[in-house]
Amino acid sequence: MAHIRVIGPEEASGDLKATYDDLASKRGKLAEVHKVQSLHPETIVQHMDLYMELMYGSSPLTRAQREMLGVVVSAENGCEYCQEHHGAALERYWKDDEAVLQLRKQRDTAGLAGLSDVERELCALAVELTRDPASSTAQRIDSLKRSGLSDRAVLDATMIISYFNFVNRIVLGLGVELEEDRGRGYRYDSADTG
Repeated sequence: MAHIRVIGPEEASGDLKATYDDLASKRGKLAEVHKVQSLHPETIVQHMDLYMELMYGSSPLTRAQREMLGVVVSAENGCEYCQEHHGAALERYWKDDEAVLQLRKQRDTAGLAGLSDVERELCALAVELTRDPASSTAQRIDSLKRSGLSDRAVLDATMIISYFNFVNRIVLGLGVELEEDRGRGYRYDSADTG
């Protein structure tokens, strides 16, 4: 149970009800991370706009790479909620439950089979920026670019990593609990490419 009052869909009215209805129709259902923002409904809309742009908008990063970053950051922060949600999304692309589970358990991706050099570099960036943002150096960025990433890809990766650190802190700080279905069953259709 969240540490603050949450207005559920059954008691929502006005803008909050409209926001809930819109999310449920687009995403298939309403997530607990949205409900915990119910006392400030405008933030739900802004949050979803940022999420949709980072995770589904045009990017040199594939959808799988973006979900992978979310899983790595969330594992590093110990955010079970986001690991479950974005692990389920990553499984859709990787089609390998065991690989996703290994990614969640293993911070050092060097031993993980199936990751490209670019994906290993992205995972290393995710861990580094999550553990100690001030330690990220020009050397790390150069390494990312040598692995084949453009400046835009580095920017997108950094923004996605930052986004997941933000959301993990909302979830962990406010006591957001995982849905009974363990975060499964959301729609990923509108921009589901890559």
